[in-house]
Amino acid sequence: MKAVRIHEDGGPEVIRYEDADDPIAGAGEILIRLRAASLNHLDIWTRQGLPSAPKPRILGADGAGIVEDCGEGTEGFAAGDEVVINPGLDDGAHILGEHSDGTHAELIAVPAAYVHPLPEGLSFEEAAAFPLVFETAYRMLVTRAGLEEGEWVLVWGAGGGVASAALVLAKTLGGRVIATSSSDEKLERAREVGADAVVNHETGDVAAAVKEATGGHGADVVVEHVGEATWKTSLQAAATEGRIVVCGATSGPNPPAQLHRIWWKQLSILGSTMGTRADFAGAYDLVARGVAKPIVDRVFPLSEAAAAHEHLESGKQFGKVVLKIGDD
Repeated sequence: MKAVRIHEDGGPEVIRYEDADDPIAGAGEILIRLRAASLNHLDIWTRQGLPSAPKPRILGADGAGIVEDCGEGTEGFAAGDEVVINPGLDDGAHILGEHSDGTHAELIAVPAAYVHPLPEGLSFEEAAAFPLVFETAYRMLVTRAGLEEGEWVLVWGAGGGVASAALVLAKTLGGRVIATSSSDEKLERAREVGADAVVNHETGDVAAAVKEATGGHGADVVVEHVGEATWKTSLQAAATEGRIVVCGATSGPNPPAQLHRIWWKQLSILGSTMGTRADFAGAYDLVARGVAKPIVDRVFPLSEAAAAHEHLESGKQFGKVVLKIGDD
């Protein structure tokens, strides 16, 4: 099969589109002929040298395709079924493309428990765009933060994968969303997909914008994945008894703590990583019912994976960057 594989750490130049051995469906596994796979920042970090991802490694967590074969002991699927993959094996402790070979290839064998029917009405590209980021955002908003209908949610950097998923899910769940970006074009796009208020976090005052949008109340939930660059403002923007849910720190892990704001406002700081099978099931249900739709930014052929990496690293995307695999 053809696959996108890395043999060393580095930039997009280390990505190889090459032949690899075909996987075989073992006991309890489903062999899937992939038709689409998406990129996550995890792929960039893996390429750059995550110690949990020894080389060589086929990249890619998310994928959708057609069942090719079913291993011994599997039920519920047959050759020809259209499916999507939950990439968080072992309740998120084992992620495809990091801890084992991933979806940026023509074939993959996955435990049957992590294979699900393709939601009706979704293309392979759309299906490949939602699993990891929707599962992550669902855990942040529902499982950890306990978002309630009518609450205000501040989403930093709304063009990114997890952030755009959080915007979509928060609106689906009845929340009201304030979205930030450094791009006015992305802010307009955020409005189009449901943001109630937007603010440019480079040229505007986010805390003031949140105060104005919420009538002085503040954000009940802050979706925080940036870290040092945004933490001070997240604490300022949060409502009394608000919840700041953290899944990453792309700008740095050591922000100014401002501990007085935490106790004075009685804030809850909640860590969140990936998600469990229950989190995926919750996100999948919303997508399958057609009430939450994944956002695809741009589609590249599998052979142009290096260009897809460059596009993702540029930060120009709104939503997910997807790889198309095989013919229509």
